[in-house]
Amino acid sequence: MPVYGYKVRDKRGHLIEGMVEAVGEEAVANLLLEKNLAVIEIEKRSAIGLEKYDINIFSRVRAKDLVFFFRQLAVMIDANLPIVKALKILVKQTQNKKLKTIVASIGDEVDGGAKLSEAMSNFPDVFNTFYVSMIRSGETSGRLSEVMDYLSDQQEKDYELRSKVTGAMIYPAFIIGGLVVVGFIVMTFVIPQVTSVLVESSIKLPLMTRVLIGISNFFRGWWLGIIFLVLASIVGFFGYRKSEAGRRQIDLFKIKVPLFGKIFQDIYLVRICRSFATLLKGGVPVSGALEVVKEVAGNKIYKDILSQTAKDVAEGNAISESFLMSRYIPVAVAQMVDVGEETGKLEEVLMKITSFYTREIDNSMRNLSTLIEPIVMVVLGIAVGLFVAAVIMPMWQLSASL
Repeated sequence: MPVYGYKVRDKRGHLIEGMVEAVGEEAVANLLLEKNLAVIEIEKRSAIGLEKYDINIFSRVRAKDLVFFFRQLAVMIDANLPIVKALKILVKQTQNKKLKTIVASIGDEVDGGAKLSEAMSNFPDVFNTFYVSMIRSGETSGRLSEVMDYLSDQQEKDYELRSKVTGAMIYPAFIIGGLVVVGFIVMTFVIPQVTSVLVESSIKLPLMTRVLIGISNFFRGWWLGIIFLVLASIVGFFGYRKSEAGRRQIDLFKIKVPLFGKIFQDIYLVRICRSFATLLKGGVPVSGALEVVKEVAGNKIYKDILSQTAKDVAEGNAISESFLMSRYIPVAVAQMVDVGEETGKLEEVLMKITSFYTREIDNSMRNLSTLIEPIVMVVLGIAVGLFVAAVIMPMWQLSASL
């Protein structure tokens, strides 16, 4: 039965708040009026006792939150705890306010007779088609707790992979960002002060110095416009990325860019193979699994490849045949998938591919971190050398001529 919160005033005008179970708002109002209470507000609340939380557009559910959610739910379902009661416990234990609200809403839906997968499908920004399909297969096969374990393992591995990539990118991003900011400040505010003496002198300035002074004058005169242009470019980039053509071009650039392209390809292959294997292990048919995996691939190019593969499989063709036709699927992967299809061990082969490319990503990250440090040192050395050649040397010549 639904739970309603109410605010009323008694005969003395005192404000009273409380909660009551009833079939509807009208029944709550009649009950309160019978007690000679003046009704101020009646509002439906969560059936599992959720209070109101301040959730804004910046609230999000992190990967770690989902790992905790699936792991705890798997343990409680395995202990034969009813799903509604398990969700009620999770509401109390979940720290993320957005996820807490979502779990409460899911609990209400399940308590009202809906399946867990149906309730989760109402929140696609948190529980995508991959999660919903896996849970639906678990409900059908009676292996829900096992599926929950698969999902928590999957989410945990994805989180670890993202953490490794993010950790490897933090250092170069910080250095490059620092160089851009420092360079802008130096060119706008420091160089004009340093070169003012050279400009006022009668000596002939080297070409490099004149170029540096020209760039500095441009930055100093148009620094507000430059900042506006940078911000407008960022906004335009994100707007372009949301378009179909923009997303495709950016995703294509990510897998073709030198040095980083191979890493991105490996990341997408790991995500595709791991998700595919997990779905097959959960009992999802191959064609249905491909349709789900294409939505969680995270790259438009690979989404199109998987979409075509799903069509080919529906027509009776093998997965490996479609993979061999794509230039962005390594031949070794297609051949291993072919072996998996012929031997009936596709799930195991996909997990071996996942393990191999996960190690490849680890090695690439280590090599990238080792390579970036000397590159940064070379860039800094060149910047310092140009500064010395363009500013310090002319000043030394000026002081020598006095």
